[in-house]
Amino acid sequence: MTGEGIPGDGAPSEDLARRLQRYLEITTRALTLVRVAPPERSFLHRGGQDMLDMARTYLEDARHFRARGDLARALAAVSYAHGWIDAGVRLGLLDGGDNDEIFTQFS
Repeated sequence: MTGEGIPGDGAPSEDLARRLQRYLEITTRALTLVRVAPPERSFLHRGGQDMLDMARTYLEDARHFRARGDLARALAAVSYAHGWIDAGVRLGLLDGGDNDEIFTQFS
């Protein structure tokens, strides 16, 4: 089995850094496009807002870890950030429009 940039599998750190940069850019863009779907008066609005808050927090963590040179933790954090966004879009708590390149919409 070949490595995919996971620490400890022998993959060069340059590959990990490129992959991290790519995911940081995608997730940052996703946060500019997505919005809370349920109306403010809906009980579900707060759930969507919580998902956005979690995504933003994990993205901040990713940037912090990258600045410290901890690329593995940075990649994990940005993956969690995008996971929160994707989950919110799939559940209908977040609206990603029709963009199925950045968001996991429907199967």
